[in-house]
Amino acid sequence: MSDIIFLGIDAGGSKTHALLVDETGRVLGRGLGGNGNHQTAFEAAKISIDHACQQALQDAGVTKEQVTFAYFGLAGADREPDYAILRPMIASLDYKNHAIACDTMIGMRAGTNRSYGAVIISGTGFNAAARNPQGDELQYGGFGYLFGDGHGSGTDLAIHAFRSAIRAWEGREQATLLSELVPQRLGYHSIQEMYDDALDNGKRPSHELAKVMFEAAALGDAVAIRLLEEAGREHANSVNALIKRLHMEQEKFDVVLTGSVLSRGGSTHMVDAISEAVVVVSPQARTVRLTVDPVVGAVMSAMDSSGIVIEEAVDAALRKITF
Repeated sequence: MSDIIFLGIDAGGSKTHALLVDETGRVLGRGLGGNGNHQTAFEAAKISIDHACQQALQDAGVTKEQVTFAYFGLAGADREPDYAILRPMIASLDYKNHAIACDTMIGMRAGTNRSYGAVIISGTGFNAAARNPQGDELQYGGFGYLFGDGHGSGTDLAIHAFRSAIRAWEGREQATLLSELVPQRLGYHSIQEMYDDALDNGKRPSHELAKVMFEAAALGDAVAIRLLEEAGREHANSVNALIKRLHMEQEKFDVVLTGSVLSRGGSTHMVDAISEAVVVVSPQARTVRLTVDPVVGAVMSAMDSSGIVIEEAVDAALRKITF
């Protein structure tokens, strides 16, 4: 057993992953817990995180005292009031050397071979974050439309698919495949039936309609393509603002794309729009899609925090890890 052991934790709103590796990237243990978000379940979050860590330690046959560094990527670690709660909570788990960060940052780290860069997370909601080479971090998003974000998230795309289908049906928008695909996906025989059900019974579009937007765009639908490109430019706008605030315009780094919306196949219009807008602000930036579990980014961050330079062979080994 190696004397150098790293523990990475990805604590989300539905599950918590813990991963224990040595300095070569060899997996020593894995652990799984429930909701790790203090904003939705404080006591349960601590229990879930601790359970996942203990399970990984038991799997490896080591104690927490043997852990060189533990890095906690935490959903809900959004603002200083959150950290005021999370610092003592994580400290009480008794890992001598540890650090905490928002889970957006471990997603970024998992997608790049650098300790710095940027990330866009677009799923049901939206987040963007960045870290410069000096270690300064900033993030936007997660708070909804009122606070300036949400455009291009799964929720937003679903609403736009629904309203565009109706607007085209009424003649307020150019003809679009969405007028056929949206009611079909929701189980209606016609736009009229869908329209009446929404008005009479308060029915609202499912988040699943985001998929329809990509399907229509893949078939060449001009309205869907325009909406996806607009969403991509808005995502890029958010990360570009972070890049400027952190003075990263001349740096070489990756912008990691993750979340269900950005991982969808069939249409690349949204991702292409992001890439095109990012290079205008930061010519050496490269957009990449996250292809490994974010918990890998947590163990990489633990290594970074210990001052270890992750060699190419170790990076490759870590990226082969599945959970």
